[in-house]
Amino acid sequence: MSISALDPDTALIVIDLQKGILTLPTAHPVADVVRHARALAAAWRRRALPVVLVNVAGGAPGRSEQARNMGQLPADWTELADDLDAQPQDIRVTKRTWGAFTGTGLAERLRARGVTQVVLAGVATSIGVESTARQAHELGLNVTLALDAMTDRSIEAHENSVARIFPRLGETGTTAQIIALLERGEGSAA
Repeated sequence: MSISALDPDTALIVIDLQKGILTLPTAHPVADVVRHARALAAAWRRRALPVVLVNVAGGAPGRSEQARNMGQLPADWTELADDLDAQPQDIRVTKRTWGAFTGTGLAERLRARGVTQVVLAGVATSIGVESTARQAHELGLNVTLALDAMTDRSIEAHENSVARIFPRLGETGTTAQIIALLERGEGSAA
């Protein structure tokens, strides 16, 4: 389903657009993803709505079949991409699991601001973005996913999330559609 509405109290959550991750191969050009995320963030800031910038600095403990040995990470690995134009009023969240809500206090911070909807962007579509979308949905938030502001390392994983998972969690749209709806301040898309 294409995006139909944005609640008046909607937060933007940008997942893992950080220097270390942006050097990895992706299914879509990462420069386009960052450009779209930056446009969304600028639109949110113009409306004085919450912008949440999330980075990842570890992983959940436990065994998995896929090795997580990443070796020695560069010192700036967790730093947000400069092109995001982070601002002092942005909410910063460092996560150590796939989703941005687990153990970060983000749900409480958004609830305190009266947020009822989130728009998600970032990487990886099938991991950080999808996990955060699932958590937001479970928390009772309306969820919108900015499809051209996200990518994955695998096109198949990205397409699976977009086609099979996201329609069950919320609505989708392009950056342009979402910004147009936000700027019109209307309850439904044209």
